[in-house]
Amino acid sequence: MTFVMELLSVPRSLSRGSRTIYPDPVHILVYSASWCRDCREAKRFLDANHIPYSEIDVEETPGAIEEVVAHVGKRAIPQFVIDGEWVQPYEPGRGFLHAEMRERLGLPREKPRSVLSLLHRK
Repeated sequence: MTFVMELLSVPRSLSRGSRTIYPDPVHILVYSASWCRDCREAKRFLDANHIPYSEIDVEETPGAIEEVVAHVGKRAIPQFVIDGEWVQPYEPGRGFLHAEMRERLGLPREKPRSVLSLLHRK
């Protein structure tokens, strides 16, 4: 069994009490690196929405970046593998694709924020 197959076999849902946090249990594998700003934003998005994921650090895991290249044709992170399908959750120049990923994962639309709330965001 390969490293990725082992990670994909972890439990696929996260529950708190009697309610499931994510509506349809999926497994997300995140290829990332500690120095990658878009990777940190991708993981913040998943954490904020209580979506469980496994992470592969391409700097620390032998063969990981080669696996990314084999599937997407370039050395580009972050990459999500959602139930076996490779998805690039960002676009160069635009950053993390919040709305697209919310829709893809079946999450409710984000409420519009005021300009002031964006300025005070940490």
